[in-house]
Amino acid sequence: MKYNRILLKLSGEALAGASGKGLNEEVMGSFARQIAGVVKAGTQVAIVVGGGNIFRGLQGVGAGFERVRGDHMGMLATVINSIGLSLYIKNAGVPAEVFSSTKMEPMARYYVRDEAVKFMESGGVAIIGGGTGNPFFTTDSAAALRACEIGADALFKGTKVDGVYDSDPMKNPNARKYGKLSFDKALADNLKVMDATAFTLCRENNIPIVVFDMNAEGTLEKIAAGENLGTVVCNE
Repeated sequence: MKYNRILLKLSGEALAGASGKGLNEEVMGSFARQIAGVVKAGTQVAIVVGGGNIFRGLQGVGAGFERVRGDHMGMLATVINSIGLSLYIKNAGVPAEVFSSTKMEPMARYYVRDEAVKFMESGGVAIIGGGTGNPFFTTDSAAALRACEIGADALFKGTKVDGVYDSDPMKNPNARKYGKLSFDKALADNLKVMDATAFTLCRENNIPIVVFDMNAEGTLEKIAAGENLGTVVCNE
């Protein structure tokens, strides 16, 4: 099936490339071109980006920080990544706007669901930063929440592997890739596609999760157009 509206989840580490830190120009350019291609082909796109390439809230806890303040730092990191990605998408020829779960003008627009959807319907990419706006929630959970809010056909999770396997394909050459599996099986087998809160939101709101290799340029566009690549996690 061709997807009309998607929520794309990217980790902060993905934006950093091999180093895992900072922002990699080549990777950012590749991602932006792919996203622009999807939009130009007629699919509406919203994006939630993590912040682990800059700061992760649990890092602060390990250093003795209060968890709430550490998570606040992580939320700010996601906004930095969102602004950076928006600039690359604009350079690829598609409008992009950063929305934030907390008020942050003029760096980002305050996230209001209807305004983000209106921007997407006009042909722009809505990048929603700041997580859920609350501590103790991951950006996976934020992505699932935003996917539900905007009425996405699916949550696309761009990773470093081409789908979900029954074991780590980096360690086990005989690992078996799933083309499709249920939420219940993914949870029962502890496959860790996303955290439990994100899984529950998607399962209860019947939003499939598509896991694919974002680094394989062109794959995002092919899946959005309806090709069966990656792994689809859904209700059966």
